[in-house]
Amino acid sequence: MTTTSTRKAFFVGGGIGSLAAAAFLIRDGGMPGSQISILEAGPVMGGSLDGAGDADRGYSMRGGRMLTTDNYECTWALFKSIPSLARPGLSVFEETLEFNEEHVSNAMARLVDSRRARVPVASMGFSMHDRVELLKLANADEASLGSSCITDHLSPAFFETEFWFMWVTTFAFQPWHSAVEFRRYLHRFMLEFSRIETLAGVKRTVLNQYDSLVVPLQRWLEAQGVRLINDCTVTGLEQRTPDGPFEASAIQCTVKGEAQTLSLDDGDLTFLQNGSMTDASSLGSMRAAPAKLKKARNGSWTLWETLAQERPSFGNPAAFNSCVAQSDWASFTVTLKDPAFFDLMQRFSGNEAGTGGLVTFKDSNWLMSIVLAHQPHFANQPADVQVFWGYGLFPDRIGNFVAKAMADCTGAELLQELCGHLRFDLETMDTANCIPCRMPYITSMFMPRAPGDRPLPVPPDTKNFAFISQFVDIPLDTVFTVEFSVRVAQMVVYQLLDIVKPIPPVTPHDKSLHVQFNALVKALK
Repeated sequence: MTTTSTRKAFFVGGGIGSLAAAAFLIRDGGMPGSQISILEAGPVMGGSLDGAGDADRGYSMRGGRMLTTDNYECTWALFKSIPSLARPGLSVFEETLEFNEEHVSNAMARLVDSRRARVPVASMGFSMHDRVELLKLANADEASLGSSCITDHLSPAFFETEFWFMWVTTFAFQPWHSAVEFRRYLHRFMLEFSRIETLAGVKRTVLNQYDSLVVPLQRWLEAQGVRLINDCTVTGLEQRTPDGPFEASAIQCTVKGEAQTLSLDDGDLTFLQNGSMTDASSLGSMRAAPAKLKKARNGSWTLWETLAQERPSFGNPAAFNSCVAQSDWASFTVTLKDPAFFDLMQRFSGNEAGTGGLVTFKDSNWLMSIVLAHQPHFANQPADVQVFWGYGLFPDRIGNFVAKAMADCTGAELLQELCGHLRFDLETMDTANCIPCRMPYITSMFMPRAPGDRPLPVPPDTKNFAFISQFVDIPLDTVFTVEFSVRVAQMVVYQLLDIVKPIPPVTPHDKSLHVQFNALVKALK
């Protein structure tokens, strides 16, 4: 008889969801860490929560997910049990909470217009027609919305409101994205209506999210004996009985270029990351634009596509990865060895680094935003070096100051465009090293989808198999968040191991009449 002490668990993909699930197997399921293997195609664990580089080569991170302490129930419940690396005696949660009590968000330059003027955002800019449409969309049920887009429910004028510019640059929505996902965000982040202009609800990690979340969790897993295998590309899963419920009997993979087959015993567990928001992403430099890559042939999309061909319950990857023009945007990370830019930016915005959040240039052709994090932002960052991050939601458009599409720009050209919007002399960037990043599938999880396009975390016709990703279907919660990945991880571990413990519910802020009334009144002024 297979028990948690003898069965093994294999994770295909080393993102935050897999790392979290491994922790739940150990902490709540009693599985020895030595029985758990995480197979990651890349050189490091962490998936899309990445952060790398140094002061000489330049730092780079593709992006960072928003965090709050009013939501993220499963995430913080997990990190309450993961010790801080920098603060002995504190958990990662306690360390993060203490940091945010000392560095409170109060953005004073959330939107900047073409005149370099800070846009007043106390009013969200809604007309009565906008209010009616937004309330109607918020009150619709998901079945009636189906695979419709946001533009199917909101008029053109809505997309010129201050609310829209702040909401979409905070959460990275596009007008053509899923109305269902947009509605879920309206409900899940109802509290943010009343503070979207200051980003007071946003919580930050002490360092970037790789150093602050992934590394402590990885170190804890390693201490438990978990096998973390990098440079391992999984190319296929063999099925134990072709005509019965899906149960993987072997994992076909390539480890550091060498083909291998990992055999699974009866009762072993297999967890698959289906799809990836950062698949086919690429980095550029000060002198070169990022390469334009197509879907990675041996990536998570390919494996999901192969498995879903014969099993409709495994979802429909094409709903999410078939139109790069609707799912891509570009980001950039800037390393500075001169405080001139930070000094100018702090005086202009009225915020010290780490307290202002996103500054969005609302008239930017690229819809460019930047954020100055608290320094240092990387564990190995010298005291005399500063790092900031930015992104643009329209990478296919020609810039206002650079006659090229954002996705085709070098790091130097991105800095020229940024200084143009700020009316800063380019000399402030003399020491800058800007690393651009192209991400063709970064918002693919927001694409319109029909029922069944997202598989259930544990599909009904499977045995000892589960999906963990941003592309599964769970009620109420919102994709493109760390919380979604961690919640799915906890759900599948508890289901497969028959753990009878409550999973923290999605906080029903939108069900509170007091909260709902005050938030909507504030937003709809």
